[in-house]
Amino acid sequence: MIKKLMLLAVSAIPFLFSAQETITQQTPKVAIIPSVGYGWRLAKMPAGINNETRNYIKGLKNGVDVSLGAYYLLNRNGGIGLKYSGYFASSDGRITVQDTNGQFVTGAVSTKDNMSFIGASYMLSNFKEDTKHKFFYDVALGVITYTTKTGNVKGTGSSFGADINFSYQYAVSNHVFIGPRIGLTGGTLSKMKYSGTTVNFPDDQKEGLTRLSLSAAATFRF
Repeated sequence: MIKKLMLLAVSAIPFLFSAQETITQQTPKVAIIPSVGYGWRLAKMPAGINNETRNYIKGLKNGVDVSLGAYYLLNRNGGIGLKYSGYFASSDGRITVQDTNGQFVTGAVSTKDNMSFIGASYMLSNFKEDTKHKFFYDVALGVITYTTKTGNVKGTGSSFGADINFSYQYAVSNHVFIGPRIGLTGGTLSKMKYSGTTVNFPDDQKEGLTRLSLSAAATFRF
């Protein structure tokens, strides 16, 4: 009986190695790509503002940029999924504005800005190639939302937006890649709602939401 079991075990060894090889060679089908870095808004400064107001606005033109993408990897080099990106900035300062009576009023302000994008994304990569040097390019189309809060006044608006990224990464292992990412996220608001009141912007005063970002990104494949 023992001899029969040993013979069965020996005869099963090739099948075990074959099964192990099949499992090892299975290509990961899911990629999760988070990133964190810095972003710069590209909209032009308003003309004719004083230095205090200019410095205050400058504080809102750069901030923290984060993103998260989840992709199903297709048979070749493509991938489809969902993409989120967020931008967070704040600034304290003094600004001068003209009131309804035509008088100029100066006061201290504190503002927090947030831009959020979410959309469907398509990615091209060389993740499946036998190289330590990985690249990916992705483009996403969806909705970009802008929220700004100064004191008790809150403004919100949303529009169609796009998010484009390119990244070089080094393969730490077959399942983990790390490296720099450069991105461009954009959209334009033609109107916003402030504390329940909708304000429509003239064509030359629309709110530009385009920003450039530079981040550290990681890819986790499963």
